[in-house]
Amino acid sequence: MKPKILIIDDDEEIRTQMKWAVAADHDVAVAADRRSALEAFRKQRPEVVLLDLGLPPCPNDTTEGMATLAGLLTFDRAAKIIIVSGQSDRENAVKAIGAGAYDFLCKPIDLGQLKLLLQRCVYVSKLERDYRRMQDEERPDMFEGMLGGSEAMQEVFRTITKVAKSSVPVLILGESGTGKEMVASAIHRRSAFKSKPFVAINCNAIPENLIESELFGYEKGSFTGANSQRLGLIETAAGGTLFLDEIGDLPPPVQVKLLRFLQEKRIQRVGGRLEIEIEARVLAATHVDLTKALAAGRFREDLYYRLAVVACKLPPLRERGDDIMLLAKDFLKHFGAQNGRTGLAFDPQAIQMILSHPWSGNVRELQNRIQRAVIMADAQSITAADLELAAFGPSATSPATPTGVGRAGGTAATSGLKEAREQLEREMVSVAIERHGGNISAAAKELGISRPTFYELMNKLRISKS
Repeated sequence: MKPKILIIDDDEEIRTQMKWAVAADHDVAVAADRRSALEAFRKQRPEVVLLDLGLPPCPNDTTEGMATLAGLLTFDRAAKIIIVSGQSDRENAVKAIGAGAYDFLCKPIDLGQLKLLLQRCVYVSKLERDYRRMQDEERPDMFEGMLGGSEAMQEVFRTITKVAKSSVPVLILGESGTGKEMVASAIHRRSAFKSKPFVAINCNAIPENLIESELFGYEKGSFTGANSQRLGLIETAAGGTLFLDEIGDLPPPVQVKLLRFLQEKRIQRVGGRLEIEIEARVLAATHVDLTKALAAGRFREDLYYRLAVVACKLPPLRERGDDIMLLAKDFLKHFGAQNGRTGLAFDPQAIQMILSHPWSGNVRELQNRIQRAVIMADAQSITAADLELAAFGPSATSPATPTGVGRAGGTAATSGLKEAREQLEREMVSVAIERHGGNISAAAKELGISRPTFYELMNKLRISKS
């Protein structure tokens, strides 16, 4: 069978030219906008996608293109997506790669370069899919692409298996970087809705004045700039699964409309009068303590109980025991292969640092540190310096035992470990803030965590920006 390619571009002439150029060696599907692209991707499951960032209804900016990229990667994190852009759009293409795209090509397209890139993408895609399938078949600690042998993660896997059989809302709880979106994707893939759309939205990433129209859509003329009717993400998810990440940041007026949808399965577009019946499963996630948000009046109690029919709590990486090294070795193998560096291994000091590091950014931070180490390491042994953990962890040659911590454990040991972890976190955050002159975004990026998580750490540890 020919490998499948999906071409997404609003220019019919460009779609036709690219299809003609690659049709001899590939089974080609085309789409002109985000909705048709996601539907074609769901049905065809192509190995490679060619994506133009300028899509309707906003062809002059990258809003729709980036939203399409996010939707494709949510459905399949391993998708090989090539951004096709003009020379003036090169900066946005690079941003798209940072968001998960595989590569980019500049217009006008060199057909020889395109064919070589497609061959490479198809080959890498096949290797990765074969590897994941082999892992799922042979490894009991691998579940829907998630790795975890600890009892805490095995309990998460059991919960996913149970709730996937129903259509009830699920609230996924956990710190930033623990893998909440992967859990949502796994529930969808194991559900009766798996052949339908999986639509994800990060409620924290959309400006408050736009989130209502993004979720519920709008009618033409409903506000300045609404030049055409637009379907919201809830309608796009019809028949499938809607994943609302960072639900705790949803503005109160939108909480009311979402509650009504959960109760009645009906929505109204912004500026619309007709009620539209929509059947879609809702999964939600948050890293904030919703019980505190309820007490403070920032989150509706009735909405909370509608969303939390079943709650699935993801453990932080620091509480997953042997999973830390299990994940570290898996990331090392993956990024080593990706960068043509096989046979890499951690030296003893690096292992000690990995096990003692607090991992405030959880799995995302671990992945970030190891990807960097693979690129920066000069030898086959990955050192603590390659991981950039030496400045934040205890001495690699003579690990200190905090006061009150004995080998036998007990209450004093627990207290000492907690104090030691907080001290490590305090040093990490303080050093990052000082190094970047108080720039919180840069400091959070260095530690591999989100800005909200960084601010939470500052508040918890009573660290000021100055």
